Amino acid sequence: MTDFSHLDALQGRLAREQDRLTNAKNENERSFRVREIAACEREIANEYKFLGIKPVSLDDILMSDDELLRELTA
Repeated sequence: MTDFSHLDALQGRLAREQDRLTNAKNENERSFRVREIAACEREIANEYKFLGIKPVSLDDILMSDDELLRELTA
């Protein structure tokens, strides 16, 4: 079974950095957070490559009500 713990940690870090950017008090801090977010996004992309998987998009997981009902009754 594939271990996704590092990917999960990176995604948590990205979410925290995005929150910190939202709460940044000055331009210097905003600039730093933007760089940290970009670095984290690159690290996440590399982790996906390392794991040999691709990120899941909303298009991959969204389904219509009819599709959902078919899946639930199958």
